[in-house]
Amino acid sequence: MTSSISIIIPTLNEAGNIPALKMLIPQVAEVIVVDGGSSDTTVQIATDLGISVLHTDKGRGAQLNLGAGMATSEILLFLHADTVLPPAFPELVTDCLEQKETILGSFSLEIQPASLLLRLICAGANLRSRFLQLPYGDQSLFIRKTDFETIGGFPETPIMEDYIFVKLVKKYGKVKTLPQTVTTSARRWQTIGPIRTTCINQLMILGYKLGVTPEKLASIYRSGSLFRKFGRNKRTHTIN
Repeated sequence: MTSSISIIIPTLNEAGNIPALKMLIPQVAEVIVVDGGSSDTTVQIATDLGISVLHTDKGRGAQLNLGAGMATSEILLFLHADTVLPPAFPELVTDCLEQKETILGSFSLEIQPASLLLRLICAGANLRSRFLQLPYGDQSLFIRKTDFETIGGFPETPIMEDYIFVKLVKKYGKVKTLPQTVTTSARRWQTIGPIRTTCINQLMILGYKLGVTPEKLASIYRSGSLFRKFGRNKRTHTIN
């Protein structure tokens, strides 16, 4: 049986993760990959699996909005390509959004392969998302399509589109984080280290709260100044 859920996956050179999406196809109404200009075989693999593929080169916010606009289901679920959903996720998502006061849902976070430090980071992320109602995109956000359209979708900014989106959504209703976990790859944290990654991400959020525009933050990030400060080459890491 399929549920009335459209899964939207933004991609950029995710060929290694696309084959695992095959298991999602029979569980939902549709799986949509929105590619941001991959130079590997991401698009070909997704097409061979029978997954709908859309194209844009404007950044993740635009990718998510394009996929949402083309989706035909009542519920939108935004999934990172390197993230695995929990068992029976369609029922969990549907039950969560049947609560009228809940406008946005997400799952708790697990990172694999795990280390003690990564487990602590997950614990902090889960506390933040539950008590502050502030999950991030790697926790697989889901929302009714009508509510998504009312809110206006993701900001098409060069960075922090998920953070800005959730802050906006909170004005419309409750944001609920389920206890069931999604499992995401540790690759972001492994590249320059969990502490460095967390510090850089928090500096981005602090800058935004202090009034620095996402465009300026992205410029600082991509200039490599933060990476030089933390002792690594800027080309080794990307923020998701």
